[in-house]
Amino acid sequence: MNLLDWFNKGLTYEEYKGQMKMNLSEMNAIYEQFEVNDERLSALTGVASKVIVLTEDWCGDALMNNPILMRIAEKLGLDVRFVLRDSNLELMDQYLTNGTARSIPIFIFIDDEGNEKAVWGPRAAEAQSMVDSWRSELPAKEAEDFEEKQKAMFRKIKQTYAEDTDLWNAVANSIIAKLENVR
Repeated sequence: MNLLDWFNKGLTYEEYKGQMKMNLSEMNAIYEQFEVNDERLSALTGVASKVIVLTEDWCGDALMNNPILMRIAEKLGLDVRFVLRDSNLELMDQYLTNGTARSIPIFIFIDDEGNEKAVWGPRAAEAQSMVDSWRSELPAKEAEDFEEKQKAMFRKIKQTYAEDTDLWNAVANSIIAKLENVR
């Protein structure tokens, strides 16, 4: 299946939100609060025309990154479709993180013919650094309190993603920088 076929198979943003069972309120809040006002965007018109988003509603990174992408896509006039990772592993396995991980979200920017122009995801460097730092504080997996501490870390990540506007801007900058590299 070529990328245009995957795009055509995807859900619109409204359809994606309509099937969500987790993280919808957080995602909507970010979408409502975030504004992308980057003068660099005007130079990016025409870099791509469509975006395939590999995602799932349970993903914490998706709850922050997807609405930020939507704001950028609106400014650039990009058509966005959401493809659920877990039921589309054939596509997901073409975009593994570090060659092994099915990490999401992954944003695949394509032109009208379905040619890949850029790929972004699953995290901006600033978010990755934060997550890596918090993971380094976890006890060993064999420790009695590992699961409890890991769940607390996941709650902390989700809260930070939902509230940290500086991190939102870092994500937007990362996506924009990736698109700038296409030119």
